[in-house]
Amino acid sequence: MQTVDNFNFQDKKAIIRVDFNVPLNASMEITDDARMSAAVPTIKKVLNDGGSAILMSHLGRPKNGPEDIYSLKHVVSHLTKLTGASVLFANDCIGQEATNLANDLKPGEILLLENLRFYSEEKSGDAGFAEKLSKYGDIYVNDAFGTAHRAHASTSVIAQFFGSNKCFGYIMANEIGNANKVIADPEKPFTAIVGGAKVSDKLLILENLMNVADSILIGGGMAYTFIAAQGGKIGNSLFEQDRVGLALELLEKAKAKGVSIFLPTDSVCADGFSNDGGVQTCQSNEIPDGWMGLDIGPDAVEQYSNEILRSKTILWNGPMGVFEFSNFENGTKSVALSVAGATSDGAFSLIGGGDSAAAIKQFNLIDEVSYVSTGGGALLEYFEGKELPGIAAITSSAQNG
Repeated sequence: MQTVDNFNFQDKKAIIRVDFNVPLNASMEITDDARMSAAVPTIKKVLNDGGSAILMSHLGRPKNGPEDIYSLKHVVSHLTKLTGASVLFANDCIGQEATNLANDLKPGEILLLENLRFYSEEKSGDAGFAEKLSKYGDIYVNDAFGTAHRAHASTSVIAQFFGSNKCFGYIMANEIGNANKVIADPEKPFTAIVGGAKVSDKLLILENLMNVADSILIGGGMAYTFIAAQGGKIGNSLFEQDRVGLALELLEKAKAKGVSIFLPTDSVCADGFSNDGGVQTCQSNEIPDGWMGLDIGPDAVEQYSNEILRSKTILWNGPMGVFEFSNFENGTKSVALSVAGATSDGAFSLIGGGDSAAAIKQFNLIDEVSYVSTGGGALLEYFEGKELPGIAAITSSAQNG
């Protein structure tokens, strides 16, 4: 795997695809800078070598060209603070101003280009647009794992214009390396914790995990489709009627492969999708009409925790329930604490972005697990066995021009 450590950037210009898609409040202040701060080591490697960095990113989902609320100018002052470097800003990601600023960039300086998605050519993977971006730099660095599953101009197409002068940044290298610890050569026993709303969202990852995991713990709304498929009464719980056959197939496949599938034996139920109504604990296959399961119950918590604590490798993707509601956070919180406990006992734990990462953060356990992924969708597709365009563009020999 070719990373920034394989290059000396002295007197070179690195064009780096970063993920600065950060949340902004009404005052255009950054409310969570995790994606930006994660990119700093890669940027500093280039600058410390005596090179300069041209950064490109998207922000939000602009519909028809430039919109002020999606301008990357709002992150310039924070980027200056994070890097301690001089940061210039180009009001357009292509065009004469950007070309002039890139040409005049001095070692130790950073140039941030305006939002790539102000151009539809970015998402369509337009080669002409990618070629214009490529002119700014000597070496292409992809450090945006969160967009690695997109075949966009800046994430994959641009790489073809750099021959062998392309590499991964530290975020990308860490994401791939940590994902491979789980999917390629996990220390046993390996437990996967899979939650979320729908079986259909997690179908491919469940099938792929059955090839490597010893046990799979299922939580969240998707659990009730499995329970209903086995003849259980699930009340008003979330349920995918058209996935019942599929759920039974998955259970049969797991049995044939010797993989233990755990479904919550009990659930914390509500009489409506709210934190303020009635609450009771029910057996998951005997939920009364008018009630819905919104969290795994105490017996399931104990069973899941025991399984996690005996594991040497853990992947967690998806919450156990509606942890945003305080009455239904215990299952997710208990799983998070168990993952942290197993990690302190020597297990390797990978938190798969999205809601799982949000939960680990909410419960102040980020420093208690091995790795928290920055790319929910990209990591999911990687675990589904798909080739990610942003990775293939760097690793494929066919791209080496």
